[in-house]
Amino acid sequence: MADMPNGEQGCASPLELFNSIAAQGELVRSLKAGKASKDEIDSAVKLLLSLKMSYKATVGEEYKADCPPARPAPENSGGLNAAEAEEDFVDPWTVQTSSAKGIDYDKLIVRFGSSKIDKELVNRIERATGQKPHRFLRRGIFFSHRDMNQILDAYENKKPFYLYTGRGPSSEAMHVGHLIPFIFTKWLQDVFNVPLVIQMTDDEKYLWKDLTLDQAYGYAVENAKDIIACGFDIKKTFIFSDLDYMGMSPGFYKNVVKIQKHVTFNQVKGIFGFTDSDSIGKISFPAIQAAPSFSNSFPQIFRDRTDIQCLIPCAIDQDPYFRMTRDVAPRIGYPKPALLHSTFFPALQGAQTKMSASDPNSSIFLTDTAKQIKTKVNKHAFSGGRDTIEEHRQFGGNCDVDVSFMYLTFFLEDDDKLEQIRKDYTSGDMLTGELKKTLIEVLQPLIAEHQARRKEVTDEIVKEFMTPRELSYDFQCFCFDT
Repeated sequence: MADMPNGEQGCASPLELFNSIAAQGELVRSLKAGKASKDEIDSAVKLLLSLKMSYKATVGEEYKADCPPARPAPENSGGLNAAEAEEDFVDPWTVQTSSAKGIDYDKLIVRFGSSKIDKELVNRIERATGQKPHRFLRRGIFFSHRDMNQILDAYENKKPFYLYTGRGPSSEAMHVGHLIPFIFTKWLQDVFNVPLVIQMTDDEKYLWKDLTLDQAYGYAVENAKDIIACGFDIKKTFIFSDLDYMGMSPGFYKNVVKIQKHVTFNQVKGIFGFTDSDSIGKISFPAIQAAPSFSNSFPQIFRDRTDIQCLIPCAIDQDPYFRMTRDVAPRIGYPKPALLHSTFFPALQGAQTKMSASDPNSSIFLTDTAKQIKTKVNKHAFSGGRDTIEEHRQFGGNCDVDVSFMYLTFFLEDDDKLEQIRKDYTSGDMLTGELKKTLIEVLQPLIAEHQARRKEVTDEIVKEFMTPRELSYDFQCFCFDT
């Protein structure tokens, strides 16, 4: 059955409904072929019919297996009503919103069928780890999850799990937004004391971008240096390039093939919006991003264990890959991966614009000098302030759209100081120039310290991180004699 909570079919997007119908149809066929009980088959057929009714109500036409719904147009078209025109659009390649505040994440949770990270879950993480929750949890930057309570159940019962995250190396330069999942994953590795695998999808970037294979692999190695500079423990961390690792790991490739066998072309068209003109490399790639979710893809770490669940911290635009993975997992005998989803890091020009490696002014890059950081923030950071000092003093600024304040929520550790800044800016006591100065004073040392750590990452260190090997971790239940 498709990974969609009961009662939320009507909130799903057309593509998600299309994929759910395809998956449910596969289930009905397999139940019939396996001569399941009449009640089980009837129940599955009933859900299939319900999904098709929801699809017709949403799309306005009958479901056709060979005809996935079209992607939403990037620009507002005259044929859309106002509500549709303002709808956010999120997939692994496109993030669009018309709101200066950014994506409506509460709506996205409903659409994707995930669960909100509430205060109760944050408190449980604190109790389990004995550590103050990371600021990304305290401030809702990681805001959504799938099955995090299962991970905590396992941890509290001394059962193992591992972490998996990744990076698509499309250029040599990374910006501060790229660090968000790695900063948080580093914290998770520290507080839970578990192994971590980091996938560098250089194959994906070769398929989607105008790059040679050598360029894509070169970017993977260069990006790995920035990732290592986040402070990951070399004894507990394996970083791998798809182009490099898949050719030397039969366990990994076998899982890729298993996943490919259980996902139809219609399903990937429905999930990812692929068309008949997309290369077969693109169409088959999602299985490669799914494979690290299963522990026996890494026999050097987990031997032949297939029952170790993984936890994936990632931005929520990557969720379609793992909804597919979670749908396939039980059919090939593996546990579903759990996920923690982050919000998107805004471009300097505002939350409704897109950061681009080709536009150096759209973000703060990890190679920027202190002077460049100061110039970019002062010149390009979208302001929630008023047009004049007098108006600002009288009416105050808007922290919901002010990019400097948004950046501080990611990088200023002190909660009390952040709240005081919010109050001062909202009341008009703090001016935009003063807010930008505060951000500059936070970013300059952060970037300088990262650059100093990166300089210490030699080619030999990168090679060691990227060599398949045993990892050491002090977790009592990582025993392999059972």
